[in-house]
Amino acid sequence: MGSAAELAAAVLMMLGYPGLMAAALVPSAPAFAVAAAVTYLADLYLHRKGSRLIALLSKVRAGLSTRFLVRELLLILLLARLDLSREPVFYAAIACFTVFFGLQAPHGALVTLIGKRRQMPVVTRNVDLASRLRIPDAPPRRLLNRATVKMLHLDLAAVVGLLVCALTDSEAAGFAGIGVTLGLGALYVLALVPYLRAKRLPPKADKVLGTVSAWLREYRPQTVLYFSGSDDSAYQVNMWLETMEQMESRPLVILRERTVLEKMAPTSVPVVCVPGGVHLMNMDLSMVRVALYCANVGKNIHLLRVPTMKHVFIGHGDSDKLASVNPFSKVYDEVWTAGRAGRDRYAIADVGIRDEDIVEVGRPQLAPIRTAEGTPTGRIPTVLYAPTWEGWDDNPGNTSLLLAGENIVKKLVAADPPVRVLYKPHPFTGTRSAKAGTAHRRITALIKKAAAQRASDPRFTADPAAEAKAKAELTRLKARLDGLSLAFDERADEAVTSRDGIVDVRKHEEAARLRAEWNEAYWRSFPSFEHRVIVGAEPRLYDCFNASEAMVSDISSVVSDFIASGKPYAVADSAELGAEEFRRQNTAVRAAVILSNSAVELDQLLDAVRDPAADPLAKDRKELKEYLLGPDEPTSLEQFDTAVTDLALKAEARNVGQESHAVSADDAVGAAPDDATELPKDSKGVTAG
Repeated sequence: MGSAAELAAAVLMMLGYPGLMAAALVPSAPAFAVAAAVTYLADLYLHRKGSRLIALLSKVRAGLSTRFLVRELLLILLLARLDLSREPVFYAAIACFTVFFGLQAPHGALVTLIGKRRQMPVVTRNVDLASRLRIPDAPPRRLLNRATVKMLHLDLAAVVGLLVCALTDSEAAGFAGIGVTLGLGALYVLALVPYLRAKRLPPKADKVLGTVSAWLREYRPQTVLYFSGSDDSAYQVNMWLETMEQMESRPLVILRERTVLEKMAPTSVPVVCVPGGVHLMNMDLSMVRVALYCANVGKNIHLLRVPTMKHVFIGHGDSDKLASVNPFSKVYDEVWTAGRAGRDRYAIADVGIRDEDIVEVGRPQLAPIRTAEGTPTGRIPTVLYAPTWEGWDDNPGNTSLLLAGENIVKKLVAADPPVRVLYKPHPFTGTRSAKAGTAHRRITALIKKAAAQRASDPRFTADPAAEAKAKAELTRLKARLDGLSLAFDERADEAVTSRDGIVDVRKHEEAARLRAEWNEAYWRSFPSFEHRVIVGAEPRLYDCFNASEAMVSDISSVVSDFIASGKPYAVADSAELGAEEFRRQNTAVRAAVILSNSAVELDQLLDAVRDPAADPLAKDRKELKEYLLGPDEPTSLEQFDTAVTDLALKAEARNVGQESHAVSADDAVGAAPDDATELPKDSKGVTAG
């Protein structure tokens, strides 16, 4: 339902309409004016907030146009009840609202047509279309953004004028309001007409597709990252962008949904979004040798059908979830896993994936995670608590927040010798379960209270001057990042962003450097002993890994990623399966301290943090890291590049073989006699058979 304010606005708006009717029947012009103001303001607030309640109202036949029409009809009723039904202004009001609603049809048609005509069959980033296609600027955003809302609100002039007439008997006010509403409505429609002219529209689909194919033939991509999915799954392709930027092969990203493109992180890799399956299948991708897929979805078939390239499933994480052994993976030429664990998962699952088709390439995305460096000097150790969210069901094993979270935090903040606690919850925490949201707020309060107590403890001393300097640096770095303007103009439509959507590589690289500097300054901007609640995109989870000596978490990809650091970690067995069964079911916890909901086992983790030499699980973590993620040498990126090169050679060998077969077949046909199609005859000239 959204926020409490949105719900209150919706209630006020829906109560306003009975109020309008009552005021019209009484009749009371002042009461009607108040109720009308409430409905206008509440409606406008909900639209500006983008509230889901607006969509729900449309589903129950109380959509925007209906609400405006009802309010206007009730205003007509008010005028009739005030004995104005024989006055010219009464008939003018009826004519006004009839004509005004008549204008909605051409207005809506023009807005829809302009949007459709400016929609590109292919939307691009980092593809030079500006020198190849004439793409005109988009219409002013104020004309098309929330156009229906703006058009309907033009009735406000007539409503106000007629209410003034009802209150003061001044027909001039009513006629003036009517004139303004009709005049502005007609002008709005006329203002849209020029943007349907050919010179204001992008080229037609065939020309755009031909231009993109010509660019592809010039660029000659060798490796494609292909992705299809919902907008909330954009992270699955985002996690591979840095790897694509660093690989030796010439990369290209192909997307299938515009909403994913909108959620895509900035990248210097060329991106082509092709919503139409037919358009994709007609695109010239003959030079591509390797296609990488990070999700198993139906639309993959549109590229899988191309035989001149080899197809690889690379996934979007490494875990023990069923999605990691999907039988659909049989359609690919190869399946790439991080380490031996992925290979074994497929063997145990027995879903038809041949062992020779599995290649271990490591996890290139984990390169930013630094390995353990022993006990920190000059500061107390840091323990990260990074629970996952409550999930889509009420399984107690989903998250430790509900049953173990408070116990974990209480034990960490009370640890002696002391440690610092960083709490970074999953961004979805509390979105489905109110209990999880409540638990998160209690844990946040615990950490903030402990931080306040530590700040007044004489054992801990801060350096205000250094912290102030770091905070000033954060402000400076943020201003520089904002000034780089890597994001595309939100006011532009997809045609303009395709035309102008080329990332400045220099700015892109500078932004990466500035983010690294920002991260370093962030950790200096508060005392190294201060407990901290970290929400939002920055600092990132991997930055928190690097700032910590240990972690407490739940079963999720967070644990698999943290293993790359080699640092001690604990995992909560919130479903209370028992340590032995918990380890049997979850490979990633085989080298973890297993926590019950009471969290009494946390002392084992804290002992390992304080004295790494006496850490009983250190050897197990090293072995598990290699088993899950592969060896440290060669690097994951080197393994990945080697796998791409080897598969590209296989694809090239296949294509050469096909060409040889075609040539041989042509030669055989050319060597046949002209009458080879005739049936053989015997010595008397009689046809055999």
